Amino acid sequence: MSESSRKLAGRRAALAALFAVSLHLASGRVRAEVPATEPPAPTAWSSLNADEQKMLSRYGDRWDGLPAEQQQRLLKGTRRWLQMTPEQRDMARDRYSRWQQLSPEQKELARQRWHRFRQLTPEQQARVRQGYRNFHKLTPEQRRQLRERWQNATPEQRQRWLERRRQMRQRA
Repeated sequence: MSESSRKLAGRRAALAALFAVSLHLASGRVRAEVPATEPPAPTAWSSLNADEQKMLSRYGDRWDGLPAEQQQRLLKGTRRWLQMTPEQRDMARDRYSRWQQLSPEQKELARQRWHRFRQLTPEQQARVRQGYRNFHKLTPEQRRQLRERWQNATPEQRQRWLERRRQMRQRA
């Protein structure tokens, strides 16, 4: 595989991860979290229901010794998983599989993009989500052409393109 092919594959994988996160956000299942003002209280193993204990069974013998923050993260993820439909679980497994295939650099890039996305205003986030939906309404050939056009553009051309898009949005 040539260097340019590897770079393109890397970009596509990172883009796929970002789109997966965007799709998850667009579904409304992820909410911005407000930082806690005080640390969470520990959760006793005995207070978990049977389904939660089953899913978290590998932590059972050491659950009460885990930091409260880790308990809360694990419990939150477990509860989210238990509320998902089988189709949503399949999608989550697929996203996780794609994530695992990313290189450390691609994962870091996706984390940075996620962090930047989380810092956007709700209106800006909505525009990103809408852009994602619009992009996926295109045919695969149109998406390929759009990617190539963007990747082959100079920074100045990209900036002009973005500025025209901003102006069009302001007029609408």
